[in-house]
Amino acid sequence: MFALTPDAIDVAAVERAVLHPSCGAVLLFLGTARDNFGERTVTHLAYEAYEEVAVAELQAIGRECAERWPGCRTAIVHRLGTVPVTEPTVVIATATPHRPACYAASRYALEALKARVAIWKKEIYEDGSAWKPNDPSPDAPPRG
Repeated sequence: MFALTPDAIDVAAVERAVLHPSCGAVLLFLGTARDNFGERTVTHLAYEAYEEVAVAELQAIGRECAERWPGCRTAIVHRLGTVPVTEPTVVIATATPHRPACYAASRYALEALKARVAIWKKEIYEDGSAWKPNDPSPDAPPRG
């Protein structure tokens, strides 16, 4: 399951997409819209994407996780459009035979998404708005 949606993300469906009898570890990462950026109050977020390219890149990230961590199953769903504060903007589910690989794959998927996927975020404040760059951590994985 690699998708973009204008609707609220069904977190349980994302989790079900990775469940498998061979996997003893399952992790869910939920990135949620928070109500602040520094001193500014955020009222909601808005996301846009180059959808064909973004979904293809999400699928590539899933393949990379499976190659790096044998038995890894990954699902990623990202919101588009308006996202109210506290709602998930992205849900990443990973499942692996054992927990160390599951933690590593989940982190890899998130950092790769931030670094490579054509999705753009606009923060809407009480007093204006601003487009925000994706901000991968300094240890974001390279492609492939």
